[in-house]
This record gives sequence, C-alpha cells and structure tokens, in this order.
Amino acid sequence: MDLHFGDSKPTDDERAAVDALLGPPESSWEGAARDEMRAADLRWAKGGRAARDRRDLLLPGLHAINDRIGWISEGALDYLCRRLTVPPSEAYGVATFYAMFSVKPRPATVLHVCTDLACAAAGASELCAGIEARLGPGSGVSVERSPCLGLCERAPAALAIKAGDPVRTAVSAPATVHDAVLAASAPDSAPDEPAAAMAVPQAGGDELVLLNRVGVVDPTSLDDYRAHGGYSALRRAFELGPAGVIREVTDSGLVGRGGAAFPTGRKWQATASQPDHPHYLVCNADESEPGTFKDRVLMEGDPYALVEAMTIAAYATGAHKGYLYLRGEYPRALARLEHAIAQARARGFLGDDVLGQGYAFDIEIRRGAGAYICGEETALFNSIEGYRGEPRSKPPFPVEKGLFGKPTVENNVETLVNVLPILTMGAPAYAAIGTERSTGPKLFCVSGSVARCGIYELPFGATLGELLELAGVREGLRAVLLGGAAGGFVRPDEMDIPLTFEGTREAGTTLGSGVVLAFDDTVPLPRLLLRIAEFFRDESCGQCVPCRVGTVRQEEALHRIAERTGAAAADDIALLREVGLAMRDASICGLGQTAWNAVESAIDRLGAYE
Repeated sequence: MDLHFGDSKPTDDERAAVDALLGPPESSWEGAARDEMRAADLRWAKGGRAARDRRDLLLPGLHAINDRIGWISEGALDYLCRRLTVPPSEAYGVATFYAMFSVKPRPATVLHVCTDLACAAAGASELCAGIEARLGPGSGVSVERSPCLGLCERAPAALAIKAGDPVRTAVSAPATVHDAVLAASAPDSAPDEPAAAMAVPQAGGDELVLLNRVGVVDPTSLDDYRAHGGYSALRRAFELGPAGVIREVTDSGLVGRGGAAFPTGRKWQATASQPDHPHYLVCNADESEPGTFKDRVLMEGDPYALVEAMTIAAYATGAHKGYLYLRGEYPRALARLEHAIAQARARGFLGDDVLGQGYAFDIEIRRGAGAYICGEETALFNSIEGYRGEPRSKPPFPVEKGLFGKPTVENNVETLVNVLPILTMGAPAYAAIGTERSTGPKLFCVSGSVARCGIYELPFGATLGELLELAGVREGLRAVLLGGAAGGFVRPDEMDIPLTFEGTREAGTTLGSGVVLAFDDTVPLPRLLLRIAEFFRDESCGQCVPCRVGTVRQEEALHRIAERTGAAAADDIALLREVGLAMRDASICGLGQTAWNAVESAIDRLGAYE
C-alpha cells in the first residue's frame, strides 16, 4: 500500500472529532503521541487487516471532521488516513467527490441555497442575491448555491449548517432573505420547521394507505405508532416465515418506486437464495432527484414504519445487518430516524432477538454528503465502503455481489413502506389497488405552479389531470415535467396520461420516482433547460466518457442557443441529438442514460427554440 503523509498536523479539535468516532489511537503508527517508550512502534504498521476492514468508516470520519470544523484540512485528512490505513490520495479523492465537504478553508457556517428547478421558478436567484448583499464580505457565512434540498413543496429553500460540537442546522423554507440570514447567524433561534403533515394535503384522509399515519401519530413515539397498527406487519411476517413473506410481496405485484420499476419479490428471492453469506439490506434514502421529497416526508412523519419495513425485508432475505443511506441535506429526518432506531433497539424491535423470535437484525445509518449519483445502487455501495461514489459495471448484480461483495437487496424508502400494507391487508387486496401491471398506491411529489404543493397518494391509474386538479394547477400552465430532471416534459393538452409505468411509457415519457413539476408561462423554458444541463454536468461522476464529456457538451450547446431560435439554432439542436443519443446508448449508469431526456422532450413536445 502506497502511503504518503504530509507534514501537516491535525489540530486538537480535528483529532478529537476523529477519535470520538474511532476511539483513541493505540500506536504512534495510528497517530498517537510519541514518547521514548513508544517511538519504536513506528517501525512497523499495526492493525493490519483489522485497520483495513474499517475502510467503510472513511465517509463517517469525513463527516465528523466537517461537522466539527466546517472543512477538512490536510492535517485532519492525514490523521484520519493513519487511523484507517487509507492512502491519503484515495481519501482526498473521496473527500472532493461530495459537494457538502470542502478541502479548502471556509467559514464554520455554510448556508446552502437551493437553485434547482422548483426553487429557481420560485425566485432562488433573487434570494441568493439578497442574502449575499445582506451578509456582505467578512460575515463568517459561506453562501453556496446548492442543487435540490428536497424541500420543493416550500420553495425557495435554504439550509444552514454551523460547524461545532455539536453541529447545528436550521432550515428556512419558504425562505426570505431575513429568515435565511437568521438561520445562518443563529441556527438555535431559527423558527421550527412545519410538521411533516403540512407537506401532505390529504393528511388524515381515510383513503390513504402509505400516508395514513403522517399527521395522525406522534413520529417520536413508538407507543403511538403501535397503537395505530405499528408492528402488526412484522408479527405477520414471523407467522409467514421468510419464504411466505417473499411470496406475498411477489403476488402483490410490487415494483420498485425509485424509477426502475423492478419487481421487488424477484429481487428479494434472488438475494435470499444466494448461498454466500452474510446478506445485507440497504435502504436507499438518498433521494436527490430535483423535485423529489416523498421519502423525506415519510421519514420525518412516520419513521418507525421504515424501521419496521426494513426489518421485514431483512428477515425475508436472510440479512442481519441493514444500512440506511440517508442524504446529508435531511437533518430532521436524521434526528427522527436516530431516535426511532434507538427506541426500537431498546424495546426489542431491533437487536439480537427481535420480538423474541430468535432473529437478529440491526440498522446503521450512513449519511450521504451531496452526490446525486449515489442514488444509483452500486455507487451507493461504493460510498458506504469508503470509496468514490462511482457506479460499478454489471454483472455481477447486487443480489450476487453487492455491498462488501456479498448478496445485497437494495430498495428505496417508498418501496419498503409498501411492504407493510401488503402484509396487513394481504397480497390480493393490495394487488386490487391500481391497475393490472402497476399495482398498489403511488406517492407523487407535486410542486411548482400549483396552489397546494406537497405529497399526494393516489392509486396507479389516476390521470395527470386528476392529480393536478387536486393540487390546484394555476392559470397559464405551459408544461409539466414528469420524473424530475431525468424525466420528460408533457404539454397542457396531455392531462389524460394515466399515471402508471406502462401508461407513461406508451405516452413517450416516464413516471420516474413520481416527480410532477408544473410550470406556468412566467417560467423561462430555455433557462430551465440550461439548469437541468448544469445539474447533470455537476453531478456526473466522470467515470465514463459518454457522460463526462456529453453532459458538458450538452450544457455548452444550450448556452449557445439560449438566445437563438429557428434556423440559427438548428446546428446546435442537431448536435444535442447526437450527443444525447451517445450518452443514452453508451453511459455506464442511469445518470448519463437519462441526461438528455428532458431536453429532448422540450424540443420535440414543447417546440422549445422554435
């Protein structure tokens, strides 16, 4: 192993941040203070395989430093590398991969202001300019333009993070200049966020299946969760046994709700049947698609449901360890889940003997740090393992060799939460909801030019027009973006599109993860497309040429034609098509394969640049 440590030394605070996570160092090799009695232990490395097996603690270690100091210095990085026996060059590559980390000095307080699609339409540019003018130079606050913060129903949004022990956060949404500056300067004094139920216009409705507890139960109370049907699904799972659970999930017709729509029962069966052990369960809670916030609302409003659903999935697939990969921009969801997991563990719903059934399972939360690509399952595995979040080539597939090279089942939050009603109402009753090929209820994230932004639950088969009628679409509707930045635009005269996987495919668009962004005629479409192109250029991991180069070329072409239409833009539109097809056909993962979708649909369906 090629280790090259610099001469920089960690400060006491940096050392304390790392030691709080890893424990005190045991030798000078790991960075302990040298004295005459211990100087000789630098002649050989100590820890060996045990130290290398802790590589997966690199990302938590970077978080620990960033949370305490606000940025990651060379001395702090070197100290963390010594503790984990990780080459500093590799650790530097990981630290610089994530948008929320900085390897350059910056103030302890960072104010992230969302400039993505919903917030851009709600005046994010003016908000940023006002904040920067109010704070001025030397304010001790770093204002950073951020991709989607997952607060689209309250756009525009800002997130303040003040480093220290402990780190403090404050959310301002919908943000004003005054409120955002207050959140940055005094996070503890900032107003509390509205309850998660405020993002659910249907909250309390009898027709709800997935959202029936949001706004009804206390999300911090395990007893309240159990009083409203909590853990009845897990008890049913133990009655059915692992094979019975998988059979119910398969018969229900449940498919993944993250966009790929792969049959969940098939994925679980493929993992459970693998002879290699251990098996792992990974919950993908890194929803970073612009316009998506459904998983955040579930985690903030009904966190015990996710803990229960993960336990069922792990039991069915033979996993005894689960990782919940949570995006770093969700501080309240993190607090709610940490509390829920601790309470479940203390009450016997997690641990060595779940509900006295002789089954052991526990959950560990891993925080992301601002990388859209980590929503791809194999990039997420790399991130957990302490590497750059770059997708892996398939095969082998995760059900064979996933996290740590072992069989792994990965599902997102909405998919997992669907398992609870499948077991409580039975597969036939669940399958009767929706359509034959798209069964069950679906969550839709509606934002933009509507009166009531939020999460809506409808059975598959409802039309786009019915959904927007619930949300109160405004006059002057120009376009609707389905599926987020990786989705496609549809026209106002296409409101009869059925919201099913097969219905949107037949209409030449995609349902994706359930994003529905409405834009009226006050939103400049060319600027919107340029923001989408900027997003994909920023978020490309750079591993494969078609995506690394194609996203840059796409943005450049859109810049050139932003002020031109008709024949003057024809050559660049032709170039966009060529680049888009190359990305779609040759990129390793879904990011590059879908980066052209929204631009293509805007040109072909909306007549952009004509």
